[in-house]
Formats: sequence, structure tokens, C-alpha cells
Amino acid sequence: MNVQEIQKIIPHRPPFLLVDRIISIEAGKKGVGLKNLSINEDFFQGHFPMEPVMPGVLIVEALAQVGAVVLLSVEDFKGKTAYFGGMNKVRFKRKVIPGDQLRLEVEIIKMRGSIGIGKGIAFVENEKAAEAEMTFVIG
Repeated sequence: MNVQEIQKIIPHRPPFLLVDRIISIEAGKKGVGLKNLSINEDFFQGHFPMEPVMPGVLIVEALAQVGAVVLLSVEDFKGKTAYFGGMNKVRFKRKVIPGDQLRLEVEIIKMRGSIGIGKGIAFVENEKAAEAEMTFVIG
């Protein structure tokens, strides 16, 4: 799934769309996305100019966007919006820098009506960069 197809599912647009591709998806269950990072990303200009690092909250946001695609691919949720309801167990394991490719893996571990909980892990190559539990509210 490319950027244009992702934009048909979630409302995010550049520069806030933080997923370049969805490489696998099982609607309502799990998905894997990719984000290629270049020095041209807006956030690298100010975070930090002498040592560019992707802000951790944006890594979690990228995971949430993959989770939103997974959830909104379910027939009952098509055309709706997945809102961020909360974050738990957030941990950052390594810096993410220009030239890295983030592999964003999200699994929906609980669903109750229009509220879901997903577990996300972001990798650079095979090294864990961040992990989080995220609550989604479908509206």
C-alpha cells in the first residue's frame, strides 16, 4: 500500500503523514509499515540541528498511524477516523536518525466496540527503537 492508498484510509497528510508504505496488513489485527527518514524531514531541522534525532513522540505517532490503517481497514470502520486515546508502556531504545528506515509493527491486542488497544514496536533494521501500547477510539 503506497502513500496515496494510505491517504484514502487515514486523514493525515505531509508533513504529518509519517508512514511511506504499508507492506503487510491483516485488517483489524496487525500491520507493518515503513518510514524512510532523510535529513529533509521538517523535524530534523530543529531537533537537534547539530545532532538530528527523530522525536520519540513522532515515532509513537508513526506507530499509531499504522494502527489506524489496520483498524480502519475493517469494513465496519471504513470512512471513520481513529483518534489517539492514550499511550502506555512507552519505551525508547535507540536514536532514530537521518538515513534510518523505521519498520513499524502494530498488533491490535484488544477490541471492545469502537475502542481498541494496539501494541506497537518500531525497529531500525532488527534493533528495537521504540515500543508502546496505544489506545484508539474510532469516531
